[in-house]
Amino acid sequence: MVEKVIIMGAAGRDFHNFNVYFRDNNRYNVIGFTATQIPNIDGRQYPAELAGELYPNGIPIYSDEKLSELITENQVDLVAFSYSDVPHIEVMHKASIVTVAGADFIIIGAPYTMLKSEKKIVSVCAVRTGCGKSQTGREVVRILKNMGKKVVSIRHPMPYGDLTKQVVQRFASHEDLDKYECTIEEREEFEPVVAMGAVIYAGIDYGKILKEAEKEADVIVWDGGNNDTPFYRPDVHIVVFDPHRPGHELTYHPGETNMRMANIAIINKVDSATPANVDIVRKNIAQHNPKAAIVLADSELLVEDAAQIIGKRVLVVEDGPTLTHGEMTYGAGVIAAQRFGASQLIDPRPYLVGTLKETFEEYPNIGTLLPAMGYGAHQIKDMEETINNTDCDLVLGATPIDLTRVISVNKPILRIRYEYKDNSEPTLEKLLKERLG
Repeated sequence: MVEKVIIMGAAGRDFHNFNVYFRDNNRYNVIGFTATQIPNIDGRQYPAELAGELYPNGIPIYSDEKLSELITENQVDLVAFSYSDVPHIEVMHKASIVTVAGADFIIIGAPYTMLKSEKKIVSVCAVRTGCGKSQTGREVVRILKNMGKKVVSIRHPMPYGDLTKQVVQRFASHEDLDKYECTIEEREEFEPVVAMGAVIYAGIDYGKILKEAEKEADVIVWDGGNNDTPFYRPDVHIVVFDPHRPGHELTYHPGETNMRMANIAIINKVDSATPANVDIVRKNIAQHNPKAAIVLADSELLVEDAAQIIGKRVLVVEDGPTLTHGEMTYGAGVIAAQRFGASQLIDPRPYLVGTLKETFEEYPNIGTLLPAMGYGAHQIKDMEETINNTDCDLVLGATPIDLTRVISVNKPILRIRYEYKDNSEPTLEKLLKERLG
């Protein structure tokens, strides 16, 4: 009998699971995806061009809120949970909704969805959003290049636009970011890699992406998203931990999976975390994955003219996903404001416009920060207007991108960047050389 399936997702892992596990498989009939986390995804369609011969009309994408109703109306047999950075307890709440509606609930085992490459794969993942995974991934690229390797990165998917145009995307210049009409969230991941003179791929069909990347690389760096597991089978699996959120490595899905899989465990942000919190994370790693080599790292602040901050009333703009589903209440911008003598953090909430009001309603613990929300042109415009409305002396742009490339504001913006830095021995470079030669 053919099993009717719903794939729960957020326009990333769900599409990959479909492509490698369900597409062209006569055992299953995927009647739809449900979407959460990402705005304006539900109501769209996974196009027929990507869905394969079994789905000539494509596959609809529904709101996650309709899950129970969809199971009942379609007599669904199986629901595959396929998104990340979710508390363990929330996963089981979803499982309860599914099972009471009459379907089985599954999480597909990580190895089943990992494609095998003919080239070496170094994966860089994390236990939560906002741990510092991207800066670590860039450091891995630098190390491998210094070893004389030809390196290409492949990024976890962020297909927020026209899916038929995003099957395989290759970014090697700022013009490529414009060509693919990248959102702020996409630019935050692609732009810093491009700026260092490297190539990064992304898209929807990660089998096709892999074939293209293999043509120009000796080693491929998997640049993971959220706290998801790799799409490719890694030769070295690096996982980044955040001591500002000690214990989260045990309480979030699939972050705990990453922790237990790690070959190299990097405790990042040691320079700004308390020693007690660093020790909690270290002990959790040692208890649950004693074979992992532990590296301590700093998230080094880079500010071109820190004197500009002294005595200023500043609006801090931080990475959006880190503040929203990442649940952080501060980031590099706040640390820079405190370290370099800002007189006041200005609260953006009285000045919010449009979709940003909704963001703060959904995530009320954000506080006196502005998340760089930019999943589409409308959100970017709302952020620009909010910044222009805010009564402050200076904007601290602590997202990974140069905000002036995407918005025009009526006040000075000082960019706050952060990069990986080894804190002590063993270094990441030493461990990578030992494992890759």
